[in-house]
Amino acid sequence: MTVLIVTHSSDNEAPIAVEHAVEALGERAYRFDTDLFPTDLRLSLDERGGGRLFGPAGVLELAEVTSVWYRRSATGARIPQDVDPRLRHPSVEESRRVVFGMLAALEVFQLDSLERVRRAEHKPLQLELAHALGLEVPRTLMTNDADAVRAFAESSPDGVVTKMMASFAVHDEKGREQVVFTTPLEPADLEDLEGLELCPMTFQERIPKAIELRVTVVGDRVMAAAIDSQARPGARHDWRREGVALIGAWQPYTLPEPVSERVLKLMDALGLNYGAFDFIVTPQGRHVFLEVNPAGEFMWLMRHPGLPIAEALANVLAGRAVRRC
Repeated sequence: MTVLIVTHSSDNEAPIAVEHAVEALGERAYRFDTDLFPTDLRLSLDERGGGRLFGPAGVLELAEVTSVWYRRSATGARIPQDVDPRLRHPSVEESRRVVFGMLAALEVFQLDSLERVRRAEHKPLQLELAHALGLEVPRTLMTNDADAVRAFAESSPDGVVTKMMASFAVHDEKGREQVVFTTPLEPADLEDLEGLELCPMTFQERIPKAIELRVTVVGDRVMAAAIDSQARPGARHDWRREGVALIGAWQPYTLPEPVSERVLKLMDALGLNYGAFDFIVTPQGRHVFLEVNPAGEFMWLMRHPGLPIAEALANVLAGRAVRRC
């Protein structure tokens, strides 16, 4: 039995933690750093579904793979940047197609398949399914229509926040990363919505917060942690603004059973074996679903408050826990 871990060489400690957890179960883990392909790693496939990987982790016959953990991809990243773009672009694309084609052809359990991850990432789908399953969700508007935003704000007595749907980072004219956090809209912002016609945004009613939750689901195991984001002024609208300062303040949290059951039903509906959920808990104790990230980070939760996420992943990958195939 071999678990194929698909990631890249600049990833954090998560693949190492899962690799060790898999090996602790007596199984083999093979790390495939996709950024090393095609420059530093060899991959061969044939028409019968056979193939071989040869890289820093040694040789892997694809016939030996019994499960896949698809975590990250950076295929083609090491193809030199000074290569003529007319050649570099097709080289990267051809490399991506070979890697993703390999994963598609592997008839083994995948946590989770690229197709399921891509589908589950769609925020409108998440919100619609969550609402249908009985989870409370914020009133939401995704639009490039400034007039629609102003009307939405008028109907939201507690105010409106805005966020990006696919990414929370943009780059300035010097190439520096500028993180776009969840931000409340002020009256002056509503008067000047120039540029919205070029880039739609997500707008939600502002939900009063007592605490915020990160709920990590692996198979049928639900593990929750809470942070008092209201304890620091900079974190009140988005705890990630003070993420480093708050990292040691996360505490274990017991999710109410009805909420936990609906979370698992949403995982069923999305066909996911892994999901990182974000919730707000209001001062009145309501649990409001924000989103689920099908490939969200988790290492800080293994340190604080010590959730056994790597072990849970290893058990599912080794076939020793519930799977959604």
